[in-house]
Amino acid sequence: MRSGFSGLSSTPARLTERRLSRRLRDVWRAKAGDGLPAWGDFLRDDLGDDWRFCFAVDLRLSDAQPYFIYIGEALWRFSDVYLAGGGQWETALIDLAAAKMDEAALTKAPVGYVGNLRLADGQRMVFRSVLLPLADNGVDVTHIIGAANGRGG
Repeated sequence: MRSGFSGLSSTPARLTERRLSRRLRDVWRAKAGDGLPAWGDFLRDDLGDDWRFCFAVDLRLSDAQPYFIYIGEALWRFSDVYLAGGGQWETALIDLAAAKMDEAALTKAPVGYVGNLRLADGQRMVFRSVLLPLADNGVDVTHIIGAANGRGG
């Protein structure tokens, strides 16, 4: 398994953290220093294959709905999978992953979510996401970067 982080560790890939959310949080902490990292601090080279499971929201352009400025290609496969029940067919997995953005922005801290979802076809999915606040000036939250993945269970 490849760690996906260039220059952050010389640890062999087989010994690196297996959870996407933990790996992204570790990169976020490394970039944070004394403040919050900026969206511009996150480059594809830093996240490697994990970049495919990430998304970013510009809070300054968000209104009633999140304004996604990036959605990784692996998350696109979830974009047409909707949650079952309650007649709420408009909620996709990416929406659920981003649902706690306000909490991450207000607390200026990482927010994680784990759940077991029933999909429209009746299958179950174990779902994990993390949301991390970003600030162009190091202080005021302007963006959220997140990661999400899941598997049938």
